[in-house]
Amino acid sequence: MEHLEMRQKVTIMLAIMASMLFAALNQTIVGTSLPRIVTELGGMEYFNWVFTIFMLTSSVTAILVGKLSDIYGRKVFILTGLGIFMTGSFLCGTATDMIQLIIYRGIQGFGGGMVMSTAFTSVGDLFPPRERGRWQGMLGAVFGLASVFGPTLGGYIVDHFDWHWVFWVFLPVGVVAFILILCLFPKTETGEKKKIDYFGSLFLVCTIIPLLLALTWAGGEFAWTSPQIVGLFSFSFLAFLVFLWTESRAENPVLPLYLFKNGIFSLSNGIGFLIGMGMFGAVMYMPFFIQGVMGTSASKTGFVMMFMTLSMVVASAITGQLVTKTGRYKTLALAGLTIMGIGMYFLTSMNTETTNVSAALHLVGIGLGLGMAFPIFNLIIQNAVPHRELGVATASIQLFRQLGGTVGVSIMGTIMASRMESKLSEGIQKNGSLADHPELAGKLKEMKDPQILLSPERLAQIKAQLPPEMSGLFDSFIHFLREAMNYALSGVFWAGTVVMLLAVVLTFFVREIPLRTTNRDTDEVDPEGNRARASKVQPQN
Repeated sequence: MEHLEMRQKVTIMLAIMASMLFAALNQTIVGTSLPRIVTELGGMEYFNWVFTIFMLTSSVTAILVGKLSDIYGRKVFILTGLGIFMTGSFLCGTATDMIQLIIYRGIQGFGGGMVMSTAFTSVGDLFPPRERGRWQGMLGAVFGLASVFGPTLGGYIVDHFDWHWVFWVFLPVGVVAFILILCLFPKTETGEKKKIDYFGSLFLVCTIIPLLLALTWAGGEFAWTSPQIVGLFSFSFLAFLVFLWTESRAENPVLPLYLFKNGIFSLSNGIGFLIGMGMFGAVMYMPFFIQGVMGTSASKTGFVMMFMTLSMVVASAITGQLVTKTGRYKTLALAGLTIMGIGMYFLTSMNTETTNVSAALHLVGIGLGLGMAFPIFNLIIQNAVPHRELGVATASIQLFRQLGGTVGVSIMGTIMASRMESKLSEGIQKNGSLADHPELAGKLKEMKDPQILLSPERLAQIKAQLPPEMSGLFDSFIHFLREAMNYALSGVFWAGTVVMLLAVVLTFFVREIPLRTTNRDTDEVDPEGNRARASKVQPQN
């Protein structure tokens, strides 16, 4: 589609961004509204599954659709994805219990994976690598803006309207996006239809789903060494071995193994994995610090976190323009990851005296670094593989980021729980006054879950159940509990800092090659300026 006039390309990009905005808003709006939804529907024990099922279905769909869109074109999948996503969104609003909501969120995930995968890939169809930077940056900015307005709007809706509108309010945006894609997105010639790798797809799914489930549950629902977690890891590993065997013999593999012989592709996916770990470490655990350690209200926490998102939007847009203008990207990638690492390091210095302003400034650094690095590695991978593998290559970076985020949340959650437990046990043993008040010690057992600091109402209930003369002791323990959470989260942020440092080191080994000025594969220049064969990727060392 790179031969189209610029006006037509811009119009198509507006349709793609509308699709991205619709999908992203429906993802981000759920977080702040879900506690109220759970209160009305019940089923608190299934709370995490509302997020887990979306992650599972979207991750699997993205990688499978990546390859299929290389065969059958992008338009059919982005339209199908929008249709499925709108259906899932409508059904979520009709849920009468948590099981129904989880099933409908899974349907949303299938559609969301299609939309996200094909949206970023379509940019590669419209523009050669040299021109993609600004548009990749704009798509990143769209997702960033959705992260700003989605949670705020979700909280407002559940406070002032019926919660069902959380899922219905953006359906008109989806309809508009569907019509725009249907009318404006050209049908591309896909060439010879190839045999679909059904067995490879099956064993890829059997590898990813147990792995994600194990990483999600480990350290929380089950111990790392529990039979459930060990069993899931073992099943995933065996499925992975079968997947490798299948792919080595498949005529048209769902994830071509020869792509990993390309050093740029492999290293960039590894770095994407680390970025996912660092990004989710900041996004998931910083609210714990702001509310639990600093004592900031939930509404103000959203405002503080907004600084990270807005700085990410700005950095993503500017970085995209710079890459397109200069054709250089490695320095920007290194700068972005370094800035993000410095921001993570500053988080380790925070304590109970940290102000909202200081926390916001630290988050600005993380947002700037993330906004610089996030879109660049999409571009690096797309530039390093033949255009005919664009879909599967783009989906791979999304999959590795998702895996990195899941691994990061799991490992950092284990670090947080371990350090929190250690600090609490140490403090309770040293505090002899607790032994003199067994009823207080009994109440404090309820408070070993750090999330209780995020619930002022629950703290007030516990305090009300204690004799008045123990109020001072209770308040002093709350202060100690905040100190313990500070100690626990500092370990999380140190882990994030180390992860980002490793990402910076790996980026030094990513060889910068010229951004291609064409999307053609056959009898044309490969990423290094050599004549390339259409049947093989030139390995990058």
